[in-house]
Order: sequence, then C-alpha cells, then structure tokens
Amino acid sequence: MSLERQLKGYRLTTAEILYRRPDHPSLLQEYIWQDLDIAPGFPVLVRFLRFWERNLEGRLHTVRVASAELIRPAEFRWTAGVLRLH
Repeated sequence: MSLERQLKGYRLTTAEILYRRPDHPSLLQEYIWQDLDIAPGFPVLVRFLRFWERNLEGRLHTVRVASAELIRPAEFRWTAGVLRLH
C-alpha cells in the first residue's frame, strides 16, 4: 500500500459483493474486493463495478462497503494508575 496515496486521503476499502451465478441465477455467490479508495465516492470501487457489469456474466445483487483510515492522528487515553515492573 502506497504511503503517498494514504496521505492523499485514500483508505483501505473492502467490498462484499453478492452476485447471481450465471449458470444458476437463483443462487448467490460472494466475492470480496479490497483496495485503497477515497470515501465517500469510492471511485476505484465504482470503476471496478462498472467493469464487472460490462464484462462479467454474473449479475450484481448486493454490494456492502466498509472503509477505514490507515493513517490517522494518534489517540491518547489517560490512565488512573501506574504499573511498574522490576
């Protein structure tokens, strides 16, 4: 994963794609797609889904998207105690 892309706002994006099997349209199959993409428009995922619709036989049924920033400000938490070893 490119650090430069992450600094430009790209985040790890995972899509759960359910599609109809071409040989048995009543059955659904799952495909997991993952790449760096920009929320909320997800242009990389949209380009992939357009490719799918143009070139693959399995009709799309459902697409669920999860996205997480990989680079973000550090989180600090205060503690109520101190732990010492040795």
